Amino acid sequence: MTIDKLAIYGVLGLTYLGLALGYVPGFRMNRATIALVGSGFLIATGVLSLRQAWDAIDSTTIVFLLSMMVVNANLSYAGFFPQVLSFLLRFTRSPFGILIALTFGSGILSAFFLNDTLVLVFTPLTISLTQALRLNPIPYLLAIAGATNIGSVATLSGNPQNILIGSFSGIGFLDFMRALTPVAVTGLAIQVILLCLLYPNVRSTVPCTELFIRKQRVFKPLFYKTLVLTTGLLIAFIVGLPVAESALVVASLLLVTRRVKPQRILKRVDWNLLVMFSGLFILTKVTQQLNLLKPFTYAVNSSAGLLGVAVILSNLISNVPAVLLLQPLIPNEDTQSWLLLAAGSTLAGNLTLFGSVANLIVVEAAAELGYQLTFLEHLRFGVPITLLTLLLVFLWVH
Repeated sequence: MTIDKLAIYGVLGLTYLGLALGYVPGFRMNRATIALVGSGFLIATGVLSLRQAWDAIDSTTIVFLLSMMVVNANLSYAGFFPQVLSFLLRFTRSPFGILIALTFGSGILSAFFLNDTLVLVFTPLTISLTQALRLNPIPYLLAIAGATNIGSVATLSGNPQNILIGSFSGIGFLDFMRALTPVAVTGLAIQVILLCLLYPNVRSTVPCTELFIRKQRVFKPLFYKTLVLTTGLLIAFIVGLPVAESALVVASLLLVTRRVKPQRILKRVDWNLLVMFSGLFILTKVTQQLNLLKPFTYAVNSSAGLLGVAVILSNLISNVPAVLLLQPLIPNEDTQSWLLLAAGSTLAGNLTLFGSVANLIVVEAAAELGYQLTFLEHLRFGVPITLLTLLLVFLWVH
């Protein structure tokens, strides 16, 4: 093997190791900078030209993701998500009822809006609620983390890996939703049962007399404008209009405003994720050119093999890189395999604390408020919920 080849394999290997860890020891780097730096070094080796690297970036995915982030940012800034949570909690005053409301509320919302935003908003609200009621916050935090992962399985707009799969496969929004919504709803019900088994106190149906829902601030003009445009966007998805173009139009209309400074919206866009995606597209292109996916070729030929590989890779290098790596091995017309990959890579996020960004956001937000959700505490919940929902996917889709 030549020195050039060794350099290419070395850079690629170190980059994926850094992506798996989420950092580089001794350096202040996150997944976005690791993906970008790795791509830059690979271009420098000559394995790809700058033009080839640019062409490797899927513009449809980037536009869709950016547009949905703008929509999410407007909803969040307008006070939409706290209003939904407060509305749900008006119908229940018991520990079990609150568990149901948080599970299905966050699960349903995550099917249409990126789950990172939801957990950022719901975590402090949930902790405040459980503090007021003197309830153990851990099962409710697990409910939010698990439900946002499970609920996001249902639609193409639920999470970044589904957005990718929609772009690669050409599956329609409604077709995808019809196929995987039963999995998401059943998975949420399984989660409620599991949390009731693990945490007996949440089974109580006795109303909490001290329940107090703090009034959240709402920016009414932005709230109504965003709600109308977002409803229009969902209708566009349902009738089969191109998802990326539809999202871009709605995001553009939301940015035409006299009331909100653009910095307030744009600072809520996850630019790190967009940079990481761009770098990952380039890394995947190099991986394809080097024919490094051959070991997975036979494994993904069966439904069980594809699910297994998706789960393992999703926990080793995260779900978005896993989807990008496996994408070349799946024919565009193989709808069943795309659905298995979407569900497997998403549900794998519940396996460990580090399996999804949503889990980490919950942990960090809870830690800042003085509550520790440990790796083992999450694992006790994560292993059974992941195995049960993956079995459900296999039986339903296969």
